[in-house]
Amino acid sequence: MFQNKRFLAVIPARSGSKGIRDKNIKELNGKPLMGYTIDACKKTGLFDDILVSTDSGLYQQIAAKLGATIPFLRPSHLSGDEAATSDVIVHALTEMKRIGKEYDYFMLLQPTSPLRDEKHILESVSLLFEKQADSVISVCPFDCMCYLSVAITEGGEIKVPEFLKNQIRRQDVKSGFRINGAIYLTSVPSYLKCRNFYSGKTFPYFMDPIHSLDIDDIYEFYLAKLLIQNGPVLPLS
Repeated sequence: MFQNKRFLAVIPARSGSKGIRDKNIKELNGKPLMGYTIDACKKTGLFDDILVSTDSGLYQQIAAKLGATIPFLRPSHLSGDEAATSDVIVHALTEMKRIGKEYDYFMLLQPTSPLRDEKHILESVSLLFEKQADSVISVCPFDCMCYLSVAITEGGEIKVPEFLKNQIRRQDVKSGFRINGAIYLTSVPSYLKCRNFYSGKTFPYFMDPIHSLDIDDIYEFYLAKLLIQNGPVLPLS
């Protein structure tokens, strides 16, 4: 509980990942990937419950040993590639309410962001209250390389856009911010009404690109492994 409000962490961890088999429980430097997110939640002292939403009995056992709550399994129709995140969240909130647990706020924390830590979580909550926001979503900077996109002709040649022929410089291309997938925070009533994180007054929580690493493939998995092995991860200057 924080400022007399009840908080729930929702960690989605289905078992059917295709890019990396059993990605959410794959050992990363001696710890299941989801363990980094569970540990970060525990260190905050913020959450009344740390819920792992999974369809797997094996994942359920591993998550329980790591200190999470898994009072139910996610049904199969919410566990495939086509399942909407909003349906998974509503299912989690509904099932927790059914067993007598209700919350003022919840935070969606994907286990594929192992470098997001307790400091980021606590700062995003502080921002929510400071700004009297409906939602807080983590973002990070990006340099858009889309200007280097080219088409390939049927003959296998590169079809170069006219603007590339003018030798556009990288520093002249606009950069900006992108949602990094590490933190989604909102109120339970707001989410159940709108079923998204963007309908109310939404503020960005800024993270650096390193802590924003989101593991989607084996290359990013090994990058995370190296970053964690080399000690504290410092923000880019």
